Amino acid sequence: MVGGAGGAVAVHNVMEAMGLMAAPAKATEPPELPAESGRGTTVAILGAGLAGMTAAYELNKAGYECTILEAQDYAGGRCWTVRQGDAIEEMDSRQVCDFDDDSSLYFNPGPARIPYHHQGILNYCKAFGVPLEVIVNENRAAYFQNDGAFGGEPVLNRRVVNDSRGYIAELLAKALNQNALDQELTPDDKEMVLEFVRRFGNLSSDDTYTGSSRAGYTTAPGAMLQSGEENEPLELTELLKSDFWRYKMHFGEGFNQAATMLQPVGGMDQIAKAFERQVGNLIEYNAVVQQLRKTPEGVRVVYTDASGSEQALDAAFAICTLPLKVLAGLETDFSPPFQNAIAACDYNNAVKVAFQCDRRFWEEDYQIYGGISWTDQAITQLWYPAGGFHNQKGVIVGAYIWDNDVSDAFAAQSLEQRLEQAIAEGNRIHPNYGAEVNRSTGMSVGWGKLPYQLGGWAEWSDEARETAYPLLLEPDGPIYLAGEHLSYLTGWQEGSVLSAHHVVQAIATRIQAT
Repeated sequence: MVGGAGGAVAVHNVMEAMGLMAAPAKATEPPELPAESGRGTTVAILGAGLAGMTAAYELNKAGYECTILEAQDYAGGRCWTVRQGDAIEEMDSRQVCDFDDDSSLYFNPGPARIPYHHQGILNYCKAFGVPLEVIVNENRAAYFQNDGAFGGEPVLNRRVVNDSRGYIAELLAKALNQNALDQELTPDDKEMVLEFVRRFGNLSSDDTYTGSSRAGYTTAPGAMLQSGEENEPLELTELLKSDFWRYKMHFGEGFNQAATMLQPVGGMDQIAKAFERQVGNLIEYNAVVQQLRKTPEGVRVVYTDASGSEQALDAAFAICTLPLKVLAGLETDFSPPFQNAIAACDYNNAVKVAFQCDRRFWEEDYQIYGGISWTDQAITQLWYPAGGFHNQKGVIVGAYIWDNDVSDAFAAQSLEQRLEQAIAEGNRIHPNYGAEVNRSTGMSVGWGKLPYQLGGWAEWSDEARETAYPLLLEPDGPIYLAGEHLSYLTGWQEGSVLSAHHVVQAIATRIQAT
C-alpha cells in the first residue's frame, strides 16, 4: 500500500521507521528532497558562508527559488584564504597582503583544518572535486615553551610527551609492585598490567624511567660506529612547573584534533570557491542587510546594494546564517524570547598573525615539517605550513590566540605593534625567528573587529546552551537560523554544513505538510 501511494522511497523510509531494515547513519548526509518539490517557493538566504551556500545548493536542486544576500564581495564567510593583493579590513584598519604570487604562499585567517570524521564537509569536497592533503596537526619535532619551566627555554615536543609518559609509568609500576592499588589484582593480572605499563613508558628492567629513544637523541644514530646518544630525561619537577600537561600535551588527542586532519590543497577557500561554482548565480554581493521582517506572505529583507541604494527582497522563507552578534544588530521583529536567545550567545574573538619567510628555516634548521609549537606567551601557537615542503619560501602562522582577554588586548594594538609583539614572542621558541620572518609581509586578523563577523566562532555557556539554544533551533514564523552557532561543533565548518541540512529538511517538511 505504501509503495503504491509513494513509490520505492516511501517504502524504504517506512521500513526503516518500523525497524524492518537497518537505517544508515544520516548525521552527515544531506537531505534527499524530491525533484521539483520546492517549485514556486522562494527562500531568502542571508549570508554566503558555507551554511548559506549549503542550504542554497540543496534547496536549489529541489526547485526552490533561492536568493543569497552577501555583505562582502566574495563568498565563503569565515572559510577565507588571504593571498597576494587580498585585503583584511577591520573596523579601524585595512591591510593588503604582500606575499609573493605563489600558490603555496597563503594564509587561512579562519578555519585551517578538517578532522577526518567531519564527513559532511568532506563529502562536498569529494562531490565538488576539491583536492585534499594531510595537514600535520601534531609534530614531535615542534616545541613547547613556558617561562615558568626549563629556564624559559623551548623543549622538544617528543621529549615532553615521552618523558611524561615514562614518569607516569614508573609511578604506576611502583604502586603495582607495592600492592598499593585499591583493587587487588591476581598475580597473573598484576604481571600483565606491569608489562603493559613497562611498554607504555619504556621502563628499564628495574621499573624506573631513565630515558628513552622515543624522546630523541643529542647525537642521532648514523652510519658505521655512530650508535647515537639519547637525550637525558627532562626533570619531572620541571615538567610539573610547566603548563604543558594541563592540555597542550594532549591537545592532539582531542576528538576534533586527532589525526588524520585534512586541508584543501592551496587554501581553505578552495571549498568556498567550489560551492560558489554551484550557486554563484544565486548570490548578490555587497548586499548589506538592514532589516528582517515577517509579512503575511512570508518575509521581507531590506538591504543596501553595491551602489548604496536601498532594496527589498520578499520571500516565503528566510534562512539567516549571519553570526548572532551581527543578527542582533539588525532591525527585526522577532518574538522577545527569540531575540533574547540571540543575545545570549557569546563569541570568541580569535586573533591570527602570519608572515612570509624567504627561507623555510623551520625545515632547514629544525627539521619541522608542519605541526604546531606552543608557548605561554600571548601568541600561544606557531603553525608551520603542511604544504610546499622544500620550497624556498613559506608562510608561518606567527600567532593563534583564542583567549578573549589576551586576544582583545592583542587586537587593540596597531598592526605594527601586533607584528612586533608576535616577532618578539616567536623569538622565545626560535632564537633566529626575528631575522627570518619578513616584517613587510606580516598580516594580522582580529575576528572581533571584522564588521560582518564580530567574532571567530560562537561560545555557548552551559546555561545559554540549556535555555536559549533550543529556542533558536526552531523557526520564528517563516525565519530559520543556521550556522556553526547552531551546532555542537561551534568553530568548525562541519557545524555550518550540518546546521544547514537541518534547516533545509525543516523547510521541506513544512512545504510537504501544506
